[in-house]
Amino acid sequence: MRSAKLVAPGRIEIFEDRMPLPTEGEVLVRVKAAGICGSDLHIYQGERSDVELPRILGHELVGEVESAGSGVTGFSKGDRVTIDPVVSCGECISCRRGYDNLCSTVKCLGVQVDGGFCDYIAVPEQKVYPLPHGLPWEKASLIEPFSIGAEVLARSGVLKGDKVLVLGAGTIGLCILQAMKIAGAEVLITDFVDSRLETARRMGADRAVNGKTGDMAAELSDFTGGFGADVVVEAVGMPRLLEESLGYAAPGGRIVVLGFHPEPAKIPEVMVVKKELGIVGSRMNCRRFPQVIEWFEKGLVDPEPLISAVYPFEKIDTAFQDILKGPEKFLKVLITY
Repeated sequence: MRSAKLVAPGRIEIFEDRMPLPTEGEVLVRVKAAGICGSDLHIYQGERSDVELPRILGHELVGEVESAGSGVTGFSKGDRVTIDPVVSCGECISCRRGYDNLCSTVKCLGVQVDGGFCDYIAVPEQKVYPLPHGLPWEKASLIEPFSIGAEVLARSGVLKGDKVLVLGAGTIGLCILQAMKIAGAEVLITDFVDSRLETARRMGADRAVNGKTGDMAAELSDFTGGFGADVVVEAVGMPRLLEESLGYAAPGGRIVVLGFHPEPAKIPEVMVVKKELGIVGSRMNCRRFPQVIEWFEKGLVDPEPLISAVYPFEKIDTAFQDILKGPEKFLKVLITY
């Protein structure tokens, strides 16, 4: 079995490893496609202190069931599946309350434990979900990023007709955009890259504004009738943008934070209090895969515009280097096996 391991910051090497065997309750999946995530790029550059090397990265995975361990009843060889990468203990208070993503020992495939940039991976049956019939591997690999959008949607409390501002039109921001549109919201999205804003328009954005060359304040005022956004999503992970979100939000508005940065944001409490703002975090996904798979099955989301490039497994290190050389050129880069 081949595995692509990050052996040092900026260097992935391919090894021949022993094929894993599924233990009781596990499914062995032959990986067919996997996406490169922004978190993978941070790990690749040595920016995550919670990752021990060598590490097999990759958590946006789809593939075919190769075999199943004892006790597995829902899957058999040849089934086409996707994998939820959230690894939880199932026993702590958060897990018992249904919050797998808040587990006291939560991990993510490809981050704190080895992931799916390899030919085969063994995972618990409860983390495996069947794919809609006929969904191509490349599109199916976007289910995990859309699960992040589904989690943000749930955390936002968005209502039909709400005015939503999404800061950042990268892959995750665009997944959030489509999730908000499913809920019936109107969405203004902003970024510094015009090509991403054009993609946002293709994916249903009501307005797309370049935050560097456009007049963000005027656009938001016109979009909301001067009231402010009912929901602001900070999808970049920049302290300055979180600070600005307080000004963008309407009285009684909600701010959803899913990115983070080593430097803390400076939040003036007076604005939170006077506007009675709600600030909530959104972490990975909490059992959102069935919801997102239904979106894909019903054609409620369109992952196609997100796919910028596809590299064969043998070129995985080249794929990482190409993204880092020109990040504005790429949204989602996929690895196929």
